[in-house]
Amino acid sequence: MHAFAARDGAGERVDRHLARVLPAVFPGVSRTRIQQWIALGAVWCEERALTAKTRLLGHERLLVQPLPREADRAFEPDPVPLTFVDEDEHLLVIDKPAGLVMHPAAGNWRGTLLNGLLHHRPALAALPRAGIVHRLDKDTSGLLVVAKSELALASFSAQLADRSMSRRYFAFVKGVPAAQAQVDAPIGRDPQTRVRMAVVEPPAGRPARTHVQRIGSFQVEGQQASLVECRLETGRTHQIRVHLRHLGHPLLGDAVYGGPAIGIGRQALHAWRLGLDHPAGRGRVRWTSVPPDDMRALAALAGIDFGILCNELDQRIAAG
Repeated sequence: MHAFAARDGAGERVDRHLARVLPAVFPGVSRTRIQQWIALGAVWCEERALTAKTRLLGHERLLVQPLPREADRAFEPDPVPLTFVDEDEHLLVIDKPAGLVMHPAAGNWRGTLLNGLLHHRPALAALPRAGIVHRLDKDTSGLLVVAKSELALASFSAQLADRSMSRRYFAFVKGVPAAQAQVDAPIGRDPQTRVRMAVVEPPAGRPARTHVQRIGSFQVEGQQASLVECRLETGRTHQIRVHLRHLGHPLLGDAVYGGPAIGIGRQALHAWRLGLDHPAGRGRVRWTSVPPDDMRALAALAGIDFGILCNELDQRIAAG
């Protein structure tokens, strides 16, 4: 990782500024390659990945992670199997399986959800990150929306910013949490290990809020566990995982955040409900997804049928 002060870049686009200053450090690096690095999230400022069009103020400290040559083909299409839940001219809703990486990155330059989108819907190449506006971790399953138009891209970004996009998750956790809890704790990079996030004080931590409701508790492999529903108000990296650990009830199967590997072979988290305002003014739209087999097997230990539960909760939420 290389750091650069943008003192002489006031008013410049990030890609143009770096094309001017980076060759002194990386001889021969082209603007096209720099734009590729930016598109892959390898240029940061204040814990935020920048876009090529970002205008500099001149006081920023830019962090640049040079990427290997294999990253140059990261945005090529791959025939990744995808489950399409809904689609129109503005949006595409996908039910992501656990194990699928969202974006190309070190160790996964190909075969990601983005590569699959470019294979199934080539026109998405015209949009930044193929229209992906929010993400799910590799081992999290469930619903996500992809923008198919500039109108949708702007609308979804605004709805994420003003917190009007509704995202709800089912999670299996260690122990028995309170019936209801609100976790209001800022999240930033873990100062002890950069591969994790943690609850940290501002300015290092950004505001984050998660609502947690216990649905049922049960025994699995001799240990107490619970099914909870989590509702996001913000969308920080690893937010649910960090906040559940902060509560003392980490996700089952989440080794990174201390969740025991019992009853399931991955972190037990599924994005079951997604709601948003249609970008073309067609009102509020929503989708639900019954969790996959591995989570349904855990629910059965608690006597819970996810099909019935999803229907009951969806009707209750829709009714206000």
